Amino acid sequence: MKTTLLKTAQRLRTERGMTTAEYTVGTLGACTIGGVLVKIGQSEWFGDLVKDLINKIPDILPF
Repeated sequence: MKTTLLKTAQRLRTERGMTTAEYTVGTLGACTIGGVLVKIGQSEWFGDLVKDLINKIPDILPF
């Protein structure tokens, strides 16, 4: 029983962290999402949406 627990603990200890391939996939995914957000942020309709939201804030506040 003790050797089984020791082997399990050693196996779990060696599986910590990401490998190079996982870092690559994670970085590529983050860059893709960032690029999409930048493109959306630069669009005209998004700018209009933000302006309308900021202009409606005084109407929403109770004071």
